[in-house]
Amino acid sequence: MSLPEEIKKYLPQYLSEDSTKELLQKLGGFPNNIDNSLYTNELVEQPVIFQGDGLLDLHVINLPDTTVRPTPALVLTNTCDVDLANDRAYPVQICYSPIMRLESFAEMVAKVKGPDYASTLAQSIRRQHVTSIVYLPIGGGLTYEGIVFLDRINNYPNKLVPRDNLKEKRLFSLSNYGFYLLLLKISIHFSRIQEAVDRDIQQ
Repeated sequence: MSLPEEIKKYLPQYLSEDSTKELLQKLGGFPNNIDNSLYTNELVEQPVIFQGDGLLDLHVINLPDTTVRPTPALVLTNTCDVDLANDRAYPVQICYSPIMRLESFAEMVAKVKGPDYASTLAQSIRRQHVTSIVYLPIGGGLTYEGIVFLDRINNYPNKLVPRDNLKEKRLFSLSNYGFYLLLLKISIHFSRIQEAVDRDIQQ
């Protein structure tokens, strides 16, 4: 079995031949090429919120604390559902998770588990080995190493997120490579086919 050939089966079919080749090259260099490959400048002017966008000042709550704070966050809802041009029979919520600083998280872990454990964990996060965390390197408008916990999702009415200042609000948009990586992380976190639970039909 050829891994590159297997990967091709799961690539987005809308990509051009050149974009597909570039994406395959980037995937072949994973995880050593994350820093300079995750973001794109191509979507900066678009008045659309894209899945995987980093946006400033989304409303985040971390229950049981009921304080709501404006926080940088990563959009997890797919682009089609977020697009206001798509008419819906019911209100749509936009789902996102807050972007935290890796440095602050590592310092917190070090106080509990020790500095060596925190350092090893940080390296695993940078290599995208922790399935519940998306690592975001410095780039675009992100001036620090960020992490996103996929188990800390918030939601907010889609229509109430303003689109008129997206250029100022958008920290980054993901490249084809970054977007594909995000989809893999989401898929692994939320749908593990090897969960080893027998779900036989009720008789």
